[in-house]
Amino acid sequence: MKIKEQTNQIKEQINQKKEQISSLFFSLKKNEKFKKFLPLIILAVGILGMGVFALSRPAPKKQVTEDRGALVEVMTVNKQDRPVVVHGTGTLQARQEVSITPQVSGQIKTISPNFVAGGFFRKGQLLFKIEDVDHKLDVDRARASLTKAEYELALVESQAKIARLEWERLKVQEEREVNPLALYEPQLKNARANAASARASLKQAQLDLERTRVYAPFNSRVRSEQVDLGQYIRAGTSIAVLAGTDTAEVVVPLPFEEMKWLNIPRPGMKQKGSPSTVHFRRGDDAYEWQGRIVRSLGEVDTRGRMARVVVSINDPYGLKKRKNQKERPPLEGGMFVDVSLHGTNLSGVYAIPRKALRDDDTIWIMDAQNLLRIHPVQVVRLEKNDALITNGIEDGTLVVLTTVSGAADGMKLRPRTPEAGSQIAEQGSTETAP
Repeated sequence: MKIKEQTNQIKEQINQKKEQISSLFFSLKKNEKFKKFLPLIILAVGILGMGVFALSRPAPKKQVTEDRGALVEVMTVNKQDRPVVVHGTGTLQARQEVSITPQVSGQIKTISPNFVAGGFFRKGQLLFKIEDVDHKLDVDRARASLTKAEYELALVESQAKIARLEWERLKVQEEREVNPLALYEPQLKNARANAASARASLKQAQLDLERTRVYAPFNSRVRSEQVDLGQYIRAGTSIAVLAGTDTAEVVVPLPFEEMKWLNIPRPGMKQKGSPSTVHFRRGDDAYEWQGRIVRSLGEVDTRGRMARVVVSINDPYGLKKRKNQKERPPLEGGMFVDVSLHGTNLSGVYAIPRKALRDDDTIWIMDAQNLLRIHPVQVVRLEKNDALITNGIEDGTLVVLTTVSGAADGMKLRPRTPEAGSQIAEQGSTETAP
């Protein structure tokens, strides 16, 4: 109402001014001297009127802006038992690997069609066969030599027996020392030695004959081979490399301080190592294998302070089919894989994202009044994505995840999620209730 009254008064004043100006203009119009100044007078009057109107307008109201606080993302944390997971990488290798070296020389007479790089063999399967004709002849000769040696031994034993009887008869008639040659003792020793040698020669010939057939020493896969049908090979020459298929291993380098979280079997102790998960990604597909720590290599790199543990994986090639088993690619030797080592459990810890940790030992929290509070905490472990802390917070604490420029204790905050805001309101009503 006051504004309307002021406006009406201003309008009346303007009308009065208009009447005064009109009368003045009429009087001046009669005067010829002032006719030439008439445009300037009109302009001045217009400017004066505009100024009066502008000054008569009421001043606009000032709008007071409310500080709603910085928009932040928060998360609620609660105490939990958290298993320690140590992450590492390593290169896959076979648990067993052997170089195939024939023990006899000869020409390759038979060879398995699987005896090529990448071929699989079960334990005891024939790899190849060396020509055995000469070795069979050696067995026949050794057997004949043994027969002859046994005949000569029997003959000497008979002669020695007769000589012993004759000496016993003569011993009664005349007392004198017996001559060993007369009793065929040296001849008997020689015959027995010849028979033993012939027996050993036969065994050697039979063994060489058996060695013309070369078998797989364990379930394996051919990594490389350098032999073909009809090729002559010499004893002691490496012609192939076999890698075991029952078990594969991954050597995982780890920072030495991470070893305290893991169970590592020691020699002579019946202790299971920490379970492990081997991860491999091929394109968009991810695969997993379960394994276990079986040992450490017992040394620490003096430069990088890195220790190495060995993880064992059974049936890396998937040769033992199981029900409901997902199809997976074989774990080939030389593959680079990620390994998760599942260590001991940490009781009563809080897990927060690593980005929520400030200056390595503090966090930001939001209290019931939506105010920022800076709290020191004790970090027990830093993982790949999370930080595990103990002291400094309680169950239900809202941890600030967003980085705020110029953050200070007591700064007003605004949660990004409605759920967090309602939770803060509930906490506030609970804390302020009488």
